[in-house]
Amino acid sequence: MLTILVLLAAAAATSPAPSPTDASDWRLVNPKAIELFEADGKLMDWALARYDENHDGYLSIMEADDAATEFKTIADSDRNGQVTPAEYREARAFIVARWAQATRR
Repeated sequence: MLTILVLLAAAAATSPAPSPTDASDWRLVNPKAIELFEADGKLMDWALARYDENHDGYLSIMEADDAATEFKTIADSDRNGQVTPAEYREARAFIVARWAQATRR
């Protein structure tokens, strides 16, 4: 859990990040954002459904960074720039329930 919170904090430090257009812009993207989704299959399903722009079934570093940024926005309910374990659990439950409901339509 602590690792996931550290990853979210790192994602926040680099976001919002414009889409890189050349190699010099890669410093604006959190390359560890993918670890958030690799650690949780339900969040990976959500991220793939929403952010897999080329529909290849994998999250690129860019796609994962965008998904992690949205997850942090959802999770940081008190808008203090940090995600607590309780906020993480609530955001995860919200996303899983909402995504599952959307896929049943």
